[in-house]
Amino acid sequence: MSELNDLLEPTTFRAQAMGQGQTLQRALYERLKQAIGQGRLLPGARLPGSRELALELGMSRNGVIHAYELLTAEGHVQPTRQGTVVAPVGRPPSPPVTNPRSLPWHRMSQRSEGFDRRRTVADDLQPFMPGIPALDAFPQAVWGRSMARARQMAGADSLSYRPAAGEPELRQAIATYMRAARGLQCHADQVFVTDGTQQALELVARLLADPGDLAWIEHPGYGGARSAFVSAGLKLQPITVGPEGIDPPEAWWSERTPRLVYTTPSHQYPLGCTLSLSRRLHLIARAHAHGSWLVEDDYDSEFRHDGPPLAAMQGLEPHAPVVYVGTFSKTVFPALRLGFFVVPEAVVDRVAGVVGAWCPRGHALSQWALADFIDEGHFTRHLRRMRRLYRARQAALREALARHWPLPGQVLGGQAGMHLVLSLPATHDDRALAWLAHQAGQSPRPLSLYGTGGIDGFNGLVMGYANTPEGRMNHLVKQLAELTKA
Repeated sequence: MSELNDLLEPTTFRAQAMGQGQTLQRALYERLKQAIGQGRLLPGARLPGSRELALELGMSRNGVIHAYELLTAEGHVQPTRQGTVVAPVGRPPSPPVTNPRSLPWHRMSQRSEGFDRRRTVADDLQPFMPGIPALDAFPQAVWGRSMARARQMAGADSLSYRPAAGEPELRQAIATYMRAARGLQCHADQVFVTDGTQQALELVARLLADPGDLAWIEHPGYGGARSAFVSAGLKLQPITVGPEGIDPPEAWWSERTPRLVYTTPSHQYPLGCTLSLSRRLHLIARAHAHGSWLVEDDYDSEFRHDGPPLAAMQGLEPHAPVVYVGTFSKTVFPALRLGFFVVPEAVVDRVAGVVGAWCPRGHALSQWALADFIDEGHFTRHLRRMRRLYRARQAALREALARHWPLPGQVLGGQAGMHLVLSLPATHDDRALAWLAHQAGQSPRPLSLYGTGGIDGFNGLVMGYANTPEGRMNHLVKQLAELTKA
């Protein structure tokens, strides 16, 4: 019993329990359980009687009894005529472990390989982080009133599972707005609400393709699309983006026929170019002919700086094989976690049935509030203000780069969106420079991280300007320029 005496030495036992904020009953249970699991107390070893142990440890007898009862219920000990003894567990001995990463169960799935996002909330709020809107300019008071009206709508039924396709009020608001602002051909039944772009892409991939099917994807492109398609078991064919967007070789439509073609036609992410009208129409025609689906991610299209937003590809032709994907993370705020996708009318019933089986939903209050925010005109007014603000911030960033940037290269994009791409010469590794910037309190992203497997290399910085005030641009760019000399 020397092992047990060492384990439950009264002074040490009470001090450790107090230091960990545990009751004596819980501390006794935890220490005995751990000692049994580690093999320090062997099967058949008898534990002290409850009265004896209570006196020894200076705790109530009921506390000891309750600890023993919990250990008994979990199978660690068992009562006998001789008292409470450690139960035989029938467990084979575990091999000694020197390197936990070498254990067979440590291996993760192949689909998870190549994905790693460890950015923190603080990182996301640093200057030049792409995809973060001007959060300080969001009309929180107006949003608060929309939330208050949503709470007034809530009855007991709002606490249950909600419609899998989304709240009818929000689906109608989205359809009405998208017809007017983006030229979509849709009604509310074609709209399916999601928890953002990522879930929309994952659902679309699972709805429209089977494991092993081929998906064409932009290179460089949105990592979330790559993640969604890989998770769905699809094979990826990168299509290099040129000045007018993707232009897949004509022979590939027959030789490497895709099930899905993913594209960001209104504002390519991350390079910022626009897919020309002729290429949009060509994609639709080829998709029709080869039984392919086009997945149109309308990223950043609302923030067009050289004219009104372009009409979506989905609305160019009736019955086009296009699934339109949109999000409110950039136009409202990221924490809202609401997006949507729009399917052709011909497949509405089938999609609705599958989504109903896969996606029980909640978030009724947020959806009602967003519907109110759109219907009352606040969404449109907010977008107008943000377009003006982002144009000014982009101009300030361009001016600062022209004044302070020491390296040769191009500034890409800018017709729309919330970021610019600054190309780098081969002598400067974009990942190394982005890391130095992160250490200095900035968060531009290395362009090379947006590669999707194509042979063409890209080297540069993706610089978000939406979350960075004009007055700080000169100082921040000057600071970034100094890092190129490190």
